[in-house]
Amino acid sequence: MKDFDAVLFDMDGVIFDSERVQRAIWCELAAEQGLGDMERVYARCIGVTVPATGEILREAYGEAFPWERFREETTRRYRARYGGGRLPLKPGASVLPAQLRAAGRQLALASSTPRSLVETWLEGAGLADVFDAVVTGDEVAHSKPDPEIFLLAAARLGAEPARCYVIEDSYNGVRAGHAAGMHTLMVPDLLVPDGEMRRLAEAILPDLPAVWRYLSA
Repeated sequence: MKDFDAVLFDMDGVIFDSERVQRAIWCELAAEQGLGDMERVYARCIGVTVPATGEILREAYGEAFPWERFREETTRRYRARYGGGRLPLKPGASVLPAQLRAAGRQLALASSTPRSLVETWLEGAGLADVFDAVVTGDEVAHSKPDPEIFLLAAARLGAEPARCYVIEDSYNGVRAGHAAGMHTLMVPDLLVPDGEMRRLAEAILPDLPAVWRYLSA
């Protein structure tokens, strides 16, 4: 097995197959409000905090864009459709943490999503007790690609960054993991890895079962 102490997971697009359903809700509401190009704008928001997302939306649709109302409505629809454990997991999302824990590794979740939502989705999926530390987007001053969230997660575990692996699906997440000095694995979801991702990531793997095969080799 590779020599490391901890694994830091992103949540949306890594643990949960949530980016697709969330994008569909955003595009649905955007169509109702006559907003074009939402799919492209949504892609820019993957992996960033709520304040950073608001900045992207206002840049795309004007400073008067009612971001808070838009966010509240998309969140309402998201909870209504996928709450209560209905949010689908990515393949291997419940198995990989158990395998790593059995191998004596520490686990952290480092998600740009606010804590209230992170706790809702983890509890619904029965994963609330899986991670030794959970760091969320409302606990950091700087959004990914800044490495703050990963460095904070490592600190809470008492782990050296260089002895941590990061599992990410987003460009900004890969950038943040690399900037933190961590071994960064990209498991693509909506975003296709480009040349930059291939330079920054230690490996690009198709799914979480492939992550286990890579780490345990």
